[in-house]
Order: sequence, then structure tokens, then C-alpha cells
Amino acid sequence: MFSRRGFIRIGAASVGTMALRPFGLLPALAQSGPDYRALVCVFLYGGNDSNNTIIPMDSYTAYQSIRGSLGLATSALTPVTSVSGAPYGFHTLLTELASMFTAKELAVVANVGSLVAPITQSQYQAAKAPIPLNLFSHADQQQQWATSMAQGNSPTGWGGRLADYVASQNLNSSSFPTFLSMAGNALEGVGVKTQQGALTPGQSMQLAGFNSSAASQARLGALSNLLTLNSGVSLTQAANSTLSNSIADAKALGQALSQSTPLKTQFPATTLGAQLQQVAQIIQVQSYLGMRRQIFFCSLGSFDTHTGELGTLNTLYPELSQSMSAFYDATVELGVAQNVTAFTESDFNRTFQPTSGDGSDHAWGGHHVVLGGAVQGGRIFGAFPTFKLGGPDDTDVRGRWIPTTSIDQYGATLCSWFGVPTTALPMIFPNLPNFSSQNLGFLG
Repeated sequence: MFSRRGFIRIGAASVGTMALRPFGLLPALAQSGPDYRALVCVFLYGGNDSNNTIIPMDSYTAYQSIRGSLGLATSALTPVTSVSGAPYGFHTLLTELASMFTAKELAVVANVGSLVAPITQSQYQAAKAPIPLNLFSHADQQQQWATSMAQGNSPTGWGGRLADYVASQNLNSSSFPTFLSMAGNALEGVGVKTQQGALTPGQSMQLAGFNSSAASQARLGALSNLLTLNSGVSLTQAANSTLSNSIADAKALGQALSQSTPLKTQFPATTLGAQLQQVAQIIQVQSYLGMRRQIFFCSLGSFDTHTGELGTLNTLYPELSQSMSAFYDATVELGVAQNVTAFTESDFNRTFQPTSGDGSDHAWGGHHVVLGGAVQGGRIFGAFPTFKLGGPDDTDVRGRWIPTTSIDQYGATLCSWFGVPTTALPMIFPNLPNFSSQNLGFLG
């Protein structure tokens, strides 16, 4: 009965039906308060070869000699200079990201990956320190990015636990989902006590099969009444509660969006562009929805480049760069650039040494971008690895970089800006106490 295109609540928690504002008495859409915060994750599925996302030009000779068929000529790089004066080059089709780095709206966090605790090459090779479970596996590394749990499985994601914290502090004045996915069910948004919402951008959020006619509305009313009945069966009750919440959420969001003004910012007509445009539209009506804290999840796939990598990235990188740039422009248009931070995640980086098919294999630590008005832009946080096969940062002899920054540190920096106190961070990132630096400083 429920349309796949509709707004759905996903999760096992039982949450009461949203207290909706009276329809027909809608307040004007207010500007965001100074304490509004939103985090927007862009997950690059398949493992982005971030060795070609940004290159330290001081190490370009070593880069060029090892990368072989995957090496980018200087003419295929957009030069930038960090605040420290060091030269870097962005992939030439990441033009917008390079421009935002120069404008100090974007920062790079280098060599991030799944870690239980800091680990050296000798410890890794001798197995003398805890090593993340099933390294170089898509499923396991995606799960570890989603949960921040490097060993074993977790039924909840760090974004879901962050949403639990928001609920425990009553930071939002309604039960509309704090975590919203534009890319289907996301483990990252699964909480203990909260449910995530998922919707398909640009599609109807309402139940299929209903319209404004009296007969149709009577049927909808009958369905709503049935969902409130106590069947005595726990599974049925949970399903009814989820559907009831989904209907209420869809109605509330649809009503709020109907009051909004179309954005002037032009988004690219791509999958990621549509997702980020939907996020911007929801941020525009956050005041009406009663939200002071929101977490969004978007994704872009096809980064598993075992062969023909350069051609694949030539297609994916413009979509990534143009979409994130348009999203930032939309936050400026809405007057919330200081209140919204977007960031990337990906399964893992890829081997520095290319494969025989002009591709790369699964690796470990990679580089990510963070974008927003509060970002300490034009800077590199963390450290790039030494470009040497079998060198001090390599797990073996293929350029699988051992991360020097953990997912926990990366996420904790985001959550600190979001308003989570230092004492509460280990509840979201249990391994965080294993790291001496818990705030990387890329958000002001």
C-alpha cells in the first residue's frame, strides 16, 4: 500500500505520532536561529581513489613515478595554495571544489580511515595492535564508516546515536526525524531510540492511491484509525506505528515545502544534484518543522574502479564537484552557510600502485573534503602519506596507506561543532578515547 516513492520511517524504535502544527494556520517561514546546525554526509560508494582527488605538489615527482597509467599530468590539475603556502593540485574536473578551497570555504582532511586505535606499520605487519575487521572489504569498511566500530558489528550508526543525543536533549521541538536519508535506508542513521526517515528526491511523499476526493479522504481516515487500534501483536503494532509516523511526517513535510519559495540556485540535473537540492529545500523549511538540529545522508556510487579508472572519475568527479558547489551556494542563498556543514565519506582509498587494467585495488586511508561557512577552509588537516611503495605509511608494497586520522576523530570534530559536549562524544564514538586528539580543528 505504501508507495516506494513516499516518505518512510525506518527503524525499530517506537516513536509517537508527530505533533503537527495546525494546517491552515501556517506561520511565515522564519530565518534559522543562530543555534541551528545541519550535517550533510555525501557517501562515495565503491571506494574513491582520493590519491587523484588532491595531490601535494611538493611530492609530485614521487606521485608521477609510482602512479603510472593513473598519474595525472600537471595540465590535468587545478593548482591551489593552502593557507600555509604549500602547493596542491585538485583533479581538473573538481574545479568547483578547488575554487572553494581557494575561497576558504572548503578544507581537506587527509588520510582518514577505520581504526581501533593509532597503529604503526610495524604494529600492523606484526599484528601487535588491534586491526579493523576485514580490511579492504567493501561491506565491512562501509559498515565501519557508518558505525565507527572498527571491530565487530554494530546495530546502530554514529549518525543515529547522534540523533539519539539530540532527542535526549530535546533540541528539536517536534518528533520529525532528525536523520533523513536521500539515498534509501542508511545504517549510519540507525539509532537506539530514534528512527531515520528516507525519501526519494523529486517524488511524491504521500501514500499512493489517495486523492482529495471525499471518498478517498474517507478511506485515508479509515486507514489512519486502523493504525491506532491495538492488535495485541508486537510486530504488527510496530509496523502500524512506523506507517502512522511516516504518513504524519510526509504530510508535515509536504505542507511545509508548499510554503517555501523556489530556490534561485541552479542544481545540476544529476542523481547527487537532486539529492542535495532536496536537502536544501528541507533546510529552507526547518523552522516550520521545528528543527534545530538535522542530519542528512546522500550518496554517489560507481567508485569501484578496478579498470578504466580515469574515464570513470572523469564522469563522477564533475557530478560531485558541481553538486556540492551548488549546495553551498544554496546555503548562502538561504542565509545558513555558517549553520550547515557538508562532508564526504567513502569505503576506503585505493592502491597507489595501479592495476594492469588501468585501475586500482581496495586500500585503506583516504582524503576527504569538508565544506561550509564554519569550515576553516583553504587548509589541510592531518598528514598526507609518504609516496613510497613499502614506505613508512604502506601496509605492504602497493600503497595501501595506514590511516593517521580515524573515523572517530573525523566524526567527533563534526559532532562537537554540532553541539555535542566532549563528555558525551564517547557515547557516539566508543573508540574515541583511544586517540589523544579528539577535535581536528577544521570547524570554527
